[in-house]
Amino acid sequence: MQLSSAIAAVVTGGASGLGAATARLLAASGVKVALFDRNAEQGEAVASEIGGLFISVDVTNEESVKAGFATARAAHGVERILVNCAGIAPAAKTTSRGEPHSLELFEKVIAVNLSGTFRCIAHAATAMSAQDPLTADGERGVIVSTASVAAFDGQVGQVAYAASKAGIAGMTLPIARDLSKSGIRVMTIAPGIFETPMLLGLPEDVQKSLGEQVPFPSRLGKAAEYAQLVKAICENEMLNGETIRLDGAIRMAPR
Repeated sequence: MQLSSAIAAVVTGGASGLGAATARLLAASGVKVALFDRNAEQGEAVASEIGGLFISVDVTNEESVKAGFATARAAHGVERILVNCAGIAPAAKTTSRGEPHSLELFEKVIAVNLSGTFRCIAHAATAMSAQDPLTADGERGVIVSTASVAAFDGQVGQVAYAASKAGIAGMTLPIARDLSKSGIRVMTIAPGIFETPMLLGLPEDVQKSLGEQVPFPSRLGKAAEYAQLVKAICENEMLNGETIRLDGAIRMAPR
């Protein structure tokens, strides 16, 4: 897909971190970008910066997602790119101090990270499928979701997060196969330790220690590097049905 002002994109979790970096790079490539997020202050700021559109959306709520897509399409036309970055990462062990893991917390993580991602994919894919092809091969759209190395190397206290991210990785190929006849590609990125708002809130020595665990380059990943991979996926038509680890070759230890 050639990125241009003729292309519209929706980025969930676009108010900060990986989503905001992706929104910035897509907008810099000429794409019309709509941001879905619950943080109105940050979302409006990013949208204003890039000439995009912020829409308050809760990915766990069906009506909120439907309304969000309707608003984005009214402004920019049907999205040809969907990037799923909305997610949460609370930590809790399966059992701790005589108490089982809160099922409510577990289900919340699944609802945001996994079900929320799939909800947005299903809505975007339905609209993309009805559009005219963009390329000679019949491409109609690209969907990129965000897993994590925790999907494969989940650490102590990451059971809910790892399950949700493994689900995203696991559904990538079957969704790509589902949508192949519609010319919609489906990819997932599994980032390692990145400079997200959560990590940047940690003490500098802790950030440095985490970065040194990465074989090469021995540092935290930058949100712009995630965005760069999203752009490459959008532009390379043979990338489909795969999860790419973006992690500097790290394999997470148990703790």
